[in-house]
Amino acid sequence: MRISELSAQTDVPVPTIKYYLREGLLPEGERSAPTQAAYGDAHVRRLRVIRALITAGVSIAETRKVLAALDDPPEDAHLLLGTAHAAITPPADDSLDLTAAQEAVAGLGWKPGMCDDAVLHEVARALQGLENAGFDLADGALPVYLKSMRDIADVEIAGVPGESVEAAVRYVVLGSVLVEPLLLALRRVAQQVAAAEKFGPLSGSAEPSG
Repeated sequence: MRISELSAQTDVPVPTIKYYLREGLLPEGERSAPTQAAYGDAHVRRLRVIRALITAGVSIAETRKVLAALDDPPEDAHLLLGTAHAAITPPADDSLDLTAAQEAVAGLGWKPGMCDDAVLHEVARALQGLENAGFDLADGALPVYLKSMRDIADVEIAGVPGESVEAAVRYVVLGSVLVEPLLLALRRVAQQVAAAEKFGPLSGSAEPSG
């Protein structure tokens, strides 16, 4: 297909596709003439991945890392998950004290060597942010967070496809990036539902018609 057909099939404007080509995110098509190239289903799939990542707020640089993980995945499943997370996790900050973070994630079953430093540093960064703001978690909140996150992780890891490394990478990488906004949105809805049950519905909110 021509680039115009690729655009029509994916709903991505031609100038945007050309930008992704220049950035090396989308591989070049097969040249049929000096100014024309043919694109196939692989380009459609890759373009949809790129759009999903960028729409989810992933930067061009991070998207490039994610695509690299898709193109050259490690064979080991544990390394695969680490590679996927490394593409979307800020680098480790050696100035952070990991003690509180390690104590917290022990509630997830964590032991030294079980996960990358970068994700531990992210927990430490979040805990430090709470401390700097003088914000205390509600009594009993952290154990609930830990149990909920472990339940979510168990379901997600059980769902990693085993038919190919490529399928596993795609599932892990895109799941890490695209599911987190859903989890955050569901948390906000749940908070408002719980608040409505405790304090009454929002002022001026309409009752659902029946």
